[in-house]
Amino acid sequence: MKVRAVTGVFFVVIVLASMLSGRVVFALFFLMLSMGCLHEFYRLLTDSYARPNRTLGLLFGSFTFGWYAACSLFGFALHYGLLGVPLAMFVFIAELYGKKEKPFLDIAYTFLGVIYVVVPFIFFFAMAFITGEYNYHLPLGFMLILWSNDTGAYLIGKHFGRNKLFERVSPQKTWEGLIGGIMLALLASGILASFFTELHTWQWASVALIIAIFGTLGDLVESQLKRSHHVKDSGTILPGHGGLLDRFDGLLLAAPAVFVFLKLVCFE
Repeated sequence: MKVRAVTGVFFVVIVLASMLSGRVVFALFFLMLSMGCLHEFYRLLTDSYARPNRTLGLLFGSFTFGWYAACSLFGFALHYGLLGVPLAMFVFIAELYGKKEKPFLDIAYTFLGVIYVVVPFIFFFAMAFITGEYNYHLPLGFMLILWSNDTGAYLIGKHFGRNKLFERVSPQKTWEGLIGGIMLALLASGILASFFTELHTWQWASVALIIAIFGTLGDLVESQLKRSHHVKDSGTILPGHGGLLDRFDGLLLAAPAVFVFLKLVCFE
Protein backbone atom coordinates (compact mmCIF):
# COMPACT_ATOMS: atom_id res chain seq x y z
CA MET A 1 0.00 0.00 0.00
CA LYS A 2 2.86 2.38 0.81
CA VAL A 3 4.55 1.76 -2.54
CA ARG A 4 1.23 2.27 -4.32
CA ALA A 5 0.64 5.57 -2.53
CA VAL A 6 4.14 6.93 -3.19
CA THR A 7 4.00 5.95 -6.86
CA GLY A 8 0.54 7.46 -7.21
CA VAL A 9 1.55 10.81 -5.70
CA PHE A 10 4.72 10.98 -7.78
CA PHE A 11 2.87 10.24 -11.00
CA VAL A 12 0.09 12.73 -10.23
CA VAL A 13 2.70 15.46 -9.66
CA ILE A 14 4.29 14.71 -13.04
CA VAL A 15 0.96 14.78 -14.88
CA LEU A 16 -0.06 18.05 -13.23
CA ALA A 17 3.34 19.60 -13.91
CA SER A 18 3.03 18.75 -17.61
CA MET A 19 -0.20 20.74 -17.82
CA LEU A 20 1.09 23.72 -15.84
CA SER A 21 4.36 23.94 -17.79
CA GLY A 22 2.80 25.23 -20.98
CA ARG A 23 1.27 23.89 -24.15
CA VAL A 24 4.44 22.45 -25.70
CA VAL A 25 5.37 20.42 -22.61
CA PHE A 26 1.73 19.34 -22.33
CA ALA A 27 1.76 18.12 -25.94
CA LEU A 28 5.09 16.30 -25.66
CA PHE A 29 4.22 14.64 -22.37
CA PHE A 30 0.89 13.26 -23.54
CA LEU A 31 2.38 12.22 -26.86
CA MET A 32 4.92 10.10 -24.96
CA LEU A 33 2.24 8.89 -22.55
CA SER A 34 -0.07 7.79 -25.37
CA MET A 35 2.81 5.95 -27.06
CA GLY A 36 3.64 4.22 -23.80
CA CYS A 37 0.04 3.03 -23.51
CA LEU A 38 0.02 1.96 -27.17
CA HIS A 39 3.22 -0.02 -26.65
CA GLU A 40 1.61 -1.85 -23.72
CA PHE A 41 -1.49 -2.54 -25.79
CA TYR A 42 0.56 -4.13 -28.56
CA ARG A 43 2.52 -6.18 -26.06
CA LEU A 44 -0.72 -7.48 -24.53
CA LEU A 45 -2.06 -8.57 -27.90
CA THR A 46 1.11 -10.20 -29.17
CA ASP A 47 0.82 -13.98 -28.93
CA SER A 48 0.95 -17.07 -31.13
CA TYR A 49 -2.21 -16.00 -32.97
CA ALA A 50 -1.51 -12.34 -33.65
CA ARG A 51 1.49 -10.08 -33.86
CA PRO A 52 0.56 -6.44 -34.51
CA ASN A 53 3.22 -4.40 -36.28
CA ARG A 54 4.47 -2.53 -33.23
CA THR A 55 7.00 -0.36 -35.06
CA LEU A 56 4.66 0.91 -37.78
CA GLY A 57 1.80 1.19 -35.31
CA LEU A 58 3.84 3.41 -33.01
CA LEU A 59 5.03 5.51 -35.96
CA PHE A 60 1.49 5.95 -37.26
CA GLY A 61 0.17 6.68 -33.76
CA SER A 62 2.93 9.22 -33.13
CA PHE A 63 2.23 10.96 -36.41
CA THR A 64 -1.54 11.02 -35.75
CA PHE A 65 -1.19 12.59 -32.31
CA GLY A 66 1.77 14.75 -33.31
CA TRP A 67 0.07 16.24 -36.34
CA TYR A 68 -3.07 17.15 -34.41
CA ALA A 69 -0.87 18.69 -31.71
CA ALA A 70 1.06 20.67 -34.33
CA CYS A 71 -2.20 21.99 -35.76
CA SER A 72 -3.30 23.13 -32.30
CA LEU A 73 0.07 24.57 -31.30
CA PHE A 74 1.26 26.19 -34.52
CA GLY A 75 -1.84 26.53 -36.69
CA PHE A 76 -0.87 23.95 -39.28
CA ALA A 77 -3.66 22.98 -41.69
CA LEU A 78 -5.30 19.82 -40.40
CA HIS A 79 -5.94 18.38 -43.86
CA TYR A 80 -2.20 18.13 -44.54
CA GLY A 81 -2.28 15.27 -42.07
CA LEU A 82 -3.41 13.16 -45.01
CA LEU A 83 0.28 13.06 -45.94
CA GLY A 84 0.60 10.50 -43.16
CA VAL A 85 -1.67 8.03 -44.96
CA PRO A 86 1.32 6.27 -46.62
CA LEU A 87 2.42 5.24 -43.13
CA ALA A 88 -0.88 3.40 -42.80
CA MET A 89 -0.39 1.80 -46.22
CA PHE A 90 2.97 0.38 -45.13
CA VAL A 91 1.14 -1.62 -42.46
CA PHE A 92 -0.59 -3.52 -45.28
CA ILE A 93 2.53 -3.76 -47.43
CA ALA A 94 4.66 -5.11 -44.57
CA GLU A 95 2.38 -8.14 -44.24
CA LEU A 96 3.24 -9.17 -47.81
CA TYR A 97 6.67 -10.09 -46.50
CA GLY A 98 5.37 -12.00 -43.52
CA LYS A 99 4.40 -15.65 -43.27
CA LYS A 100 1.36 -15.46 -41.02
CA GLU A 101 -1.66 -17.55 -41.94
CA LYS A 102 -4.01 -14.65 -41.17
CA PRO A 103 -2.08 -11.44 -41.90
CA PHE A 104 -5.15 -9.23 -41.75
CA LEU A 105 -5.54 -10.10 -38.08
CA ASP A 106 -2.17 -8.43 -37.45
CA ILE A 107 -3.20 -5.46 -39.60
CA ALA A 108 -6.49 -5.09 -37.73
CA TYR A 109 -4.81 -5.20 -34.31
CA THR A 110 -2.22 -2.63 -35.43
CA PHE A 111 -4.92 -0.11 -36.36
CA LEU A 112 -7.09 -1.07 -33.40
CA GLY A 113 -4.33 0.11 -31.08
CA VAL A 114 -4.31 3.57 -32.66
CA ILE A 115 -8.11 3.82 -32.49
CA TYR A 116 -8.46 2.44 -28.96
CA VAL A 117 -5.50 4.25 -27.37
CA VAL A 118 -4.23 7.21 -29.41
CA VAL A 119 -7.52 8.72 -30.61
CA PRO A 120 -8.91 9.10 -27.05
CA PHE A 121 -5.70 10.87 -26.00
CA ILE A 122 -6.21 13.26 -28.92
CA PHE A 123 -9.71 14.03 -27.63
CA PHE A 124 -8.23 14.67 -24.20
CA PHE A 125 -5.53 16.91 -25.65
CA ALA A 126 -8.16 18.79 -27.68
CA MET A 127 -9.97 19.84 -24.50
CA ALA A 128 -7.12 22.25 -23.78
CA PHE A 129 -7.72 24.02 -27.10
CA ILE A 130 -11.50 23.81 -27.30
CA THR A 131 -11.80 27.61 -27.16
CA GLY A 132 -8.98 28.17 -29.65
CA GLU A 133 -6.30 29.06 -27.09
CA TYR A 134 -4.41 26.80 -24.70
CA ASN A 135 -6.16 26.51 -21.34
CA TYR A 136 -5.22 23.70 -18.96
CA HIS A 137 -8.34 24.07 -16.81
CA LEU A 138 -10.50 21.54 -18.66
CA PRO A 139 -7.93 18.73 -18.98
CA LEU A 140 -6.80 19.36 -15.41
CA GLY A 141 -10.40 19.25 -14.20
CA PHE A 142 -10.95 16.08 -16.21
CA MET A 143 -8.01 14.32 -14.56
CA LEU A 144 -8.93 15.49 -11.04
CA ILE A 145 -12.47 14.19 -11.48
CA LEU A 146 -11.23 10.92 -12.99
CA TRP A 147 -8.85 10.37 -10.09
CA SER A 148 -11.57 11.28 -7.60
CA ASN A 149 -13.88 8.75 -9.20
CA ASP A 150 -11.21 6.04 -9.04
CA THR A 151 -10.41 6.87 -5.42
CA GLY A 152 -14.04 6.90 -4.32
CA ALA A 153 -14.77 3.65 -6.13
CA TYR A 154 -11.72 1.97 -4.60
CA LEU A 155 -12.32 3.10 -1.01
CA ILE A 156 -16.07 2.54 -0.89
CA GLY A 157 -15.84 -0.69 -2.84
CA LYS A 158 -13.13 -2.04 -0.56
CA HIS A 159 -14.94 -1.31 2.69
CA PHE A 160 -18.61 -1.53 1.75
CA GLY A 161 -18.75 -3.37 -1.57
CA ARG A 162 -21.16 -6.30 -1.58
CA ASN A 163 -22.98 -6.38 -4.92
CA LYS A 164 -20.83 -7.18 -7.93
CA LEU A 165 -21.01 -4.74 -10.83
CA PHE A 166 -19.65 -6.94 -13.62
CA GLU A 167 -18.24 -10.04 -11.98
CA ARG A 168 -17.44 -11.90 -15.21
CA VAL A 169 -15.00 -9.17 -16.27
CA SER A 170 -13.87 -7.56 -12.99
CA PRO A 171 -14.76 -9.46 -9.78
CA GLN A 172 -13.53 -6.61 -7.55
CA LYS A 173 -15.87 -3.93 -8.86
CA THR A 174 -19.15 -3.37 -7.02
CA TRP A 175 -22.23 -1.20 -7.34
CA GLU A 176 -21.35 0.38 -4.02
CA GLY A 177 -17.95 1.32 -5.43
CA LEU A 178 -19.57 2.81 -8.51
CA ILE A 179 -21.83 4.98 -6.36
CA GLY A 180 -18.90 6.00 -4.16
CA GLY A 181 -16.93 7.01 -7.23
CA ILE A 182 -19.81 9.08 -8.59
CA MET A 183 -20.29 10.88 -5.27
CA LEU A 184 -16.60 11.81 -4.92
CA ALA A 185 -16.47 12.84 -8.59
CA LEU A 186 -19.46 15.14 -8.04
CA LEU A 187 -17.81 16.60 -4.96
CA ALA A 188 -14.66 17.29 -6.96
CA SER A 189 -16.71 18.91 -9.73
CA GLY A 190 -18.35 21.24 -7.22
CA ILE A 191 -14.97 22.38 -5.95
CA LEU A 192 -13.66 22.84 -9.48
CA ALA A 193 -16.67 24.99 -10.37
CA SER A 194 -15.52 27.50 -7.75
CA PHE A 195 -12.09 27.90 -9.34
CA PHE A 196 -12.54 27.13 -13.04
CA THR A 197 -15.48 29.23 -14.14
CA GLU A 198 -15.36 28.29 -17.83
CA LEU A 199 -18.16 25.87 -16.99
CA HIS A 200 -21.23 26.38 -14.82
CA THR A 201 -21.68 24.19 -11.77
CA TRP A 202 -24.25 21.98 -13.54
CA GLN A 203 -21.88 21.57 -16.48
CA TRP A 204 -19.02 20.45 -14.24
CA ALA A 205 -21.45 18.07 -12.53
CA SER A 206 -22.46 16.68 -15.93
CA VAL A 207 -18.82 16.19 -16.83
CA ALA A 208 -18.34 14.33 -13.54
CA LEU A 209 -21.23 11.99 -14.30
CA ILE A 210 -19.92 11.30 -17.79
CA ILE A 211 -16.44 10.59 -16.46
CA ALA A 212 -17.73 8.34 -13.67
CA ILE A 213 -19.87 6.27 -16.03
CA PHE A 214 -17.61 6.08 -19.08
CA GLY A 215 -14.48 5.90 -16.94
CA THR A 216 -15.86 2.82 -15.22
CA LEU A 217 -16.82 1.31 -18.57
CA GLY A 218 -13.32 2.03 -19.86
CA ASP A 219 -11.86 0.26 -16.85
CA LEU A 220 -14.10 -2.74 -17.52
CA VAL A 221 -13.13 -2.86 -21.19
CA GLU A 222 -9.43 -2.90 -20.31
CA SER A 223 -10.09 -5.56 -17.67
CA GLN A 224 -11.77 -7.65 -20.34
CA LEU A 225 -8.73 -7.17 -22.60
CA LYS A 226 -6.35 -8.33 -19.86
CA ARG A 227 -8.58 -11.23 -18.84
CA SER A 228 -8.81 -12.44 -22.43
CA HIS A 229 -5.00 -12.58 -22.53
CA HIS A 230 -4.60 -13.96 -19.01
CA VAL A 231 -2.56 -11.11 -17.53
CA LYS A 232 -3.09 -9.14 -14.34
CA ASP A 233 -1.52 -5.81 -15.35
CA SER A 234 -0.72 -4.16 -18.66
CA GLY A 235 2.84 -3.47 -17.50
CA THR A 236 5.14 -2.92 -14.54
CA ILE A 237 6.34 0.66 -15.06
CA LEU A 238 4.32 1.96 -12.09
CA PRO A 239 5.08 -0.07 -8.93
CA GLY A 240 1.88 -0.92 -7.10
CA HIS A 241 -0.27 0.28 -10.00
CA GLY A 242 0.76 -1.85 -12.96
CA GLY A 243 1.21 -0.27 -16.35
CA LEU A 244 0.34 3.05 -17.96
CA LEU A 245 -2.67 1.53 -19.66
CA ASP A 246 -3.96 0.41 -16.26
CA ARG A 247 -3.84 4.01 -15.00
CA PHE A 248 -5.45 5.59 -18.05
CA ASP A 249 -8.03 2.98 -19.04
CA GLY A 250 -10.84 5.22 -17.77
CA LEU A 251 -9.68 8.07 -20.00
CA LEU A 252 -9.97 5.98 -23.16
CA LEU A 253 -13.77 6.00 -23.20
CA ALA A 254 -14.43 9.05 -21.03
CA ALA A 255 -12.33 11.61 -22.96
CA PRO A 256 -14.24 11.33 -26.28
CA ALA A 257 -17.59 11.42 -24.45
CA VAL A 258 -16.62 14.49 -22.41
CA PHE A 259 -15.24 16.31 -25.46
CA VAL A 260 -18.48 15.75 -27.38
CA PHE A 261 -20.47 17.08 -24.41
CA LEU A 262 -18.24 20.14 -24.11
CA LYS A 263 -18.37 20.85 -27.82
CA LEU A 264 -22.11 20.37 -28.27
CA VAL A 265 -23.41 21.77 -24.97
CA CYS A 266 -20.84 24.08 -23.43
CA PHE A 267 -18.92 25.61 -26.35
CA GLU A 268 -21.29 25.23 -29.26
